[in-house]
Amino acid sequence: MKIFSNFESGNIEVVSIENRDDIQLKIQNDNQSEFYQWFHFRLETQAEQSHTIKILDLAKSAYPEGWKGYDVVASYDREEWFRIPSEFDGDTLSFHVLPERGSMYFAYFAPYSYDRHLDLLHMAQTEHHCTLETLGHTLDNNDMSLLTFGEPEEGKKNIWVIARQHPGETMAEWFMEGLIQRLVDETDTTAQALLEKAVLYVVPNMNPDGANRGHLRTNAVGVNLNREWQSPSKEKSQRCSWYVRRCSKQASICS
Repeated sequence: MKIFSNFESGNIEVVSIENRDDIQLKIQNDNQSEFYQWFHFRLETQAEQSHTIKILDLAKSAYPEGWKGYDVVASYDREEWFRIPSEFDGDTLSFHVLPERGSMYFAYFAPYSYDRHLDLLHMAQTEHHCTLETLGHTLDNNDMSLLTFGEPEEGKKNIWVIARQHPGETMAEWFMEGLIQRLVDETDTTAQALLEKAVLYVVPNMNPDGANRGHLRTNAVGVNLNREWQSPSKEKSQRCSWYVRRCSKQASICS
């Protein structure tokens, strides 16, 4: 048996893997932070054998209440994700699995990869009413990307939509994918009516560094971007909040 997390958004620490009926793991903290909750790892083992996996020390995780009633997500191909019934005793999350294949992925929520993020951006920018702009670069040298839908005109509203300030909240970018697909659909009468009245500024991923590093809540240097809007800086805010706030001010002036 082997446990891997050496990939994008991977996060897990092996405590014990000697017994497939008692595999013990821990989640690693976000870099320079006390926060932890996101996990993503791969199990390589013999198929059709029962395994019991335990994730320890969750009483001190960022949101212990979130483990109650929670079921782990898993996948064999990283495309189709499904739930595995899990049990939480207040500190340990346990689940049993009988792998159908020799390799299997597990995660806190269905991951949204950086490649898929790039595909989404460039699909959108092929439409005539959408532009893609790189506002700057993060501390890990990832792009801070902005999609603008519609042309600024007098009387139009400016609407900003941002996602994944907390990188472990991958469902936010899945939502963004659905939103963007509607905005580029010229047969979607609701989306087209909205674009007649407003310009939409969309940032699908506010925290690509944290997402790639396998963080729950913070950026590359342990900063919670959700607390940085009052006085963001290029250094402390991973530049993300700073870039977006500056751009939003410019958009307001232009309109």
